[in-house]
Amino acid sequence: MAYKSFEDLEVWQRACRLAVEVFEEFRSCDFINLKNQIERSVLSIPSNIAEGAERGGAKEFSQFLKIAKASCGEFRTQLYIATKLKTLESHKSKSLIAESKEISAMLEGLRKSITKTTKTAPKPNNTRTKTT
Repeated sequence: MAYKSFEDLEVWQRACRLAVEVFEEFRSCDFINLKNQIERSVLSIPSNIAEGAERGGAKEFSQFLKIAKASCGEFRTQLYIATKLKTLESHKSKSLIAESKEISAMLEGLRKSITKTTKTAPKPNNTRTKTT
């Protein structure tokens, strides 16, 4: 996983595009609480990717990727509800859900690659010398 900045990550780029698309789609939604929750959950996806990457440690980055993935699930749940309430057309819902699932899979793949890299890295020698 070689990247200079979170902006280089395709998963972050796609999550940003998804967020913009959702904000545009729900601009005139009458269910204000649902609209706000959908916007918060979709915005959380790229935000957590960025925050985790900026923290600098693989363990923290992995944790923030888990949070971003969880936000994908939260977002999809809200889309199912919005579709049932007829706030979102079925074909649009299917498209957004599909993209969210792909992003979720990408997040899991990235998280596993970070975890694998961390586990295979040499561990520091923690032996102590006894002083008398």
